[in-house]
Amino acid sequence: MDAVTRLEHECAQAWPALVEERLGDWRMRAAGGFTGRANSTLTCGDPGVDVRVALRRAAGFAERHGIQPTAHVVIGSKADAAIAEHGWVVNLDHPGGAESLVMTGPLSPGPQDGARIDDEPSPGWWELTTGANVPNAAQRHVLSSSSGVGYGVLERDGQVVAAVRGAVVGDLLHVARLAVRPSHRRQRLAAGLLRTLYAWAAAKGATRQALQVAEHNIAAIRLYEMLGCTEHHRYRYWIPC
Repeated sequence: MDAVTRLEHECAQAWPALVEERLGDWRMRAAGGFTGRANSTLTCGDPGVDVRVALRRAAGFAERHGIQPTAHVVIGSKADAAIAEHGWVVNLDHPGGAESLVMTGPLSPGPQDGARIDDEPSPGWWELTTGANVPNAAQRHVLSSSSGVGYGVLERDGQVVAAVRGAVVGDLLHVARLAVRPSHRRQRLAAGLLRTLYAWAAAKGATRQALQVAEHNIAAIRLYEMLGCTEHHRYRYWIPC
């Protein structure tokens, strides 16, 4: 298994869909429409059948679970070229952006006053990361059904003003759902919260990190670059035309 495929599957393990079926190495995933990653077929590796057949099965899986057929495809991969030949196109209207970077880097722990990592998500954490104090079933499953997950929070005057999710898979920390309230941005709170998360993850055996960020999210990309991350590869979402 090449490094890109291995990393994509590690990230998928850290972000479990509500329903997942394997098609050879491919992962067909559905989660009620909550996030692109959890509602697409990860096309890394060998599906064990012809690509045309694999795409037809992926589309059928999506339709059975009430979501749009979508393929999560690493740019420049074998699947990237094959899928284009079978009537699928890049979804330029995807809500999260058609193209995303996967960034990797070392852990650089450091303290942040008031930051902590909880074992369970609080109502304030849910509200800031999902917009609701009480998550729906898909959100709860994707974000809190795995083991090895920490919920980073930073509070000011009793309110959660920054939040993040970290999941440790082997020696990898998968970072997601980083959010800072608009009223508290540009105060370096995100960097401090992440360094607190790094310390928590290192204590659990993590030595490296990975995250997925839309190419248009320049502010987040610059933040992770400041923390030592670099682009590892990119992926896009494809749909039947």
